[in-house]
Amino acid sequence: MKTGTIKFFNDSKGFGFITDTASDKEYFVHITALNGQEVKEGDEVTFDIKETPRGLNAVNVNLA
Repeated sequence: MKTGTIKFFNDSKGFGFITDTASDKEYFVHITALNGQEVKEGDEVTFDIKETPRGLNAVNVNLA
């Protein structure tokens, strides 16, 4: 499981980006990957990565 920080999240559109702590890579995150939790910019999270047709996405996102 990776750790990171919510860089941006738009509640009304239901998506955002997480910056990986270890690599500084950014991953797309959809609201459905948040396990019912609310996040805001700057929150520390843990997450997994999943390959999708549009690239790598953060999934199974939880507040750290």
